[in-house]
Amino acid sequence: MEIKIYNTSSRKIETFEPLKKGVVSMYHCGPTVYDTPHIGNYRTFIFYDLVRRLFEYNGYKIAQAMNITDVDDKTIKRSREEAVDLKTLTSKYEKMFLDGLDALNIKRPEHILRATEYVDEMIRIIGILLEKGVAYKTSDGIYLSIDKVPNYGALAHLDLSKSDQSQERIANDEYDKENPRDFALWKFKTPDDGPVSWQTPFGEGRPGWHIECSAMSMKVLGETIDIHTGGVDLLFPHHTNEIAQSESVTGKQFVRYWMHGAFITVDGEKMAKSKRNFLKLEDLLEQSVSPLAYRYWSLTAHYRSPVNFTWEAIKAAQTALIRMIGIFGTLPNGGVVNMSYKERFNECVNDDLNMPKAIALSWELLKDPVVIDADKRSTLLDFDLVLGLRLDSSPKVASVEIPAEIQALAEARELARSEKDWQKADALRQEIGNRGFVIDDTPNGIVIRQAD
Repeated sequence: MEIKIYNTSSRKIETFEPLKKGVVSMYHCGPTVYDTPHIGNYRTFIFYDLVRRLFEYNGYKIAQAMNITDVDDKTIKRSREEAVDLKTLTSKYEKMFLDGLDALNIKRPEHILRATEYVDEMIRIIGILLEKGVAYKTSDGIYLSIDKVPNYGALAHLDLSKSDQSQERIANDEYDKENPRDFALWKFKTPDDGPVSWQTPFGEGRPGWHIECSAMSMKVLGETIDIHTGGVDLLFPHHTNEIAQSESVTGKQFVRYWMHGAFITVDGEKMAKSKRNFLKLEDLLEQSVSPLAYRYWSLTAHYRSPVNFTWEAIKAAQTALIRMIGIFGTLPNGGVVNMSYKERFNECVNDDLNMPKAIALSWELLKDPVVIDADKRSTLLDFDLVLGLRLDSSPKVASVEIPAEIQALAEARELARSEKDWQKADALRQEIGNRGFVIDDTPNGIVIRQAD
């Protein structure tokens, strides 16, 4: 069955054709590990997970990589502020990030690449760009000349004729406005960098942000890849600059399909640390909202559509998920996948990941009086290969609907157990008991029931 995805490069829905039959190569722009991730970040990573699950569901082998930015302006600045070395800082926030992936049932990418482990490859690429005359040396670093790059800005549809760009340079990793500038590939060592530096033929220093993803993607996945994903905020300058430096080195197309996810907004503004309007997974748990309920809520909007966060919406999503888990928990084993529903589900997800339609189809299946209950269970488990709601291991409802806060406490206990934090797990079990419910551990997962 054909897979259709929206290609940001063409601004069109296109039928996916892999470079290599039966295999899809994909690169995801990962986190900069300098602070606690917020749920706006995690919406993007749920999107990445759906892309992977989509292709696995369609029988593709996956060659997948995601970077961890563990050296850049932000990480170095935060390490100074916290008075710790860079590795200690980034390891701390990397673990927080990965724990969040697990809580949201996001499959960890096949290759997780730390920028600091690929600096030699960055140095090699910068050397080639210097030899070709596309890059040049200044007093503070090595810059890429965008005048030397054919079709610079095509991905972002930039009109360079309206730009006042005239050999201006910008050392900051992120631009404040959509005005193209020559950008830093390598930054020469400064006192603010402390011990963070590498020796190179062109001078001691550290990489700029943009070169990191090009180096890691090409080293692990090859000079041309099928799919590159990221948040829409990375379209310019980051992805624009990735294309410029990568294609200037190889002379080949860097990425065939670009996919970008939209923001979460709060009161009409992008959720961001800089705006101080962000929420963490811990904030959801404090309001008795489980990570999987957040995942469910994310699936109810298309990945390319901005979605406004409200507590009412997220709690309504949790109520819907609990109801789905409750019905699923009463369905018997022994059924088969209903092929009519499977075909319709495939049509939904293969249509540029139309997850809202897939969720609606799941509810249609559960309510269908013609499909026998055992087949409903098998079919919904098949859907869950893409949905990722952990229906096969989620707490099951026994005779009464479990309140949202009990469900959230049970999810938190499961996370604590997975981390071998037995004291916390026992405390959560006690809290569940204090609220009039009992949690039973069984070979088939946990069951929550009302206390006798």
